[in-house]
Amino acid sequence: MTSKHYSTDVVIVGAGPTGLFAVFECGMLKMKCHVIDSLAHIGGQLTALYPEKPIYDIPGYPMILAGDLVTHLEDQAKPFDPVYHLKQQVSDLKSLDDGRFEVTTAGGIVISCAAVIIAAGAGAFGPNKPPLEGLEAYEEKSVFYMVRRCGDFADKTVMIAGGGDSAVDWAISLSDVAKKIYFVHRRDKFRAAPESVDKLHKIAESGKVEMVIPYQLHGLRGEGGTLSAVELADLDGNKKILEVDALLPLFGIVPQLGALGDWGITIEQHHIPVDPATQQTNVAGVFAIGDVSTYPNKLKLILTGFSEGAMAAHAIHPRVFPDEELHFVYSTTQGVP
Repeated sequence: MTSKHYSTDVVIVGAGPTGLFAVFECGMLKMKCHVIDSLAHIGGQLTALYPEKPIYDIPGYPMILAGDLVTHLEDQAKPFDPVYHLKQQVSDLKSLDDGRFEVTTAGGIVISCAAVIIAAGAGAFGPNKPPLEGLEAYEEKSVFYMVRRCGDFADKTVMIAGGGDSAVDWAISLSDVAKKIYFVHRRDKFRAAPESVDKLHKIAESGKVEMVIPYQLHGLRGEGGTLSAVELADLDGNKKILEVDALLPLFGIVPQLGALGDWGITIEQHHIPVDPATQQTNVAGVFAIGDVSTYPNKLKLILTGFSEGAMAAHAIHPRVFPDEELHFVYSTTQGVP
């Protein structure tokens, strides 16, 4: 495999909302960024799990859709020409003799940088897939682990499996557009917010959603990636077959910090402890922001991650420009270069 080599000021691992805003904060300090993400698109969990879900605690926006927030963050970072390396998993991090780092991906990309910001959420993640034979043939054709556009399921018979917030919330949202929704769960207790569960039961009473409980996914039927039916089974082995057009197995995501655990960075329960004043990890020059980082009394909010990105950028500046004194300037005075 032929490697591609790059040099930049900062490598950001993770293209979620905090990673995107960190590009802006670094850019305002005249630092260039390369961004690596294991997903095929930017936005992290906002794009992967709920792009059409509303968010209510972003300053200045009484309500904004998750996907729209990602678009705004991308536009905000765009003037600083970030380089995105998507569908790439970081495989190695080396300290160089000159104090810089070398970041390598599994796809053969090698980037030299002065500092690294880990903004990988709870780590590189993927969907928690059900153990169904032949599942891969249906993925992204009639089996989906996320909803990018509600309209994609208009007038279709959709089966949603799961018992958490994502499954319940999407059953509620898609009930407005789908022809019919089967909601499959292995028990009558849910991990979702009680208010959402109550709303789902009320919709079920209207006939828009049929609750199929207690059942689990057992098999898929179809041809050429197109589902025709899903086979279900209960704990006693009783089975039933339901005709569907699409299946959404929403069992959450699997966090995996992967190679990060081999870099000498302290990891505690899938999180990285940092200095709350700088967001630096136990490795000088390596920082962590957003949901992956932890410190006493931290609030896991997107706006907290935004603040952490700004602090990390300011802490990194002396590494990139060791002979230049940093004078804090408000963006209203400085403007966007």
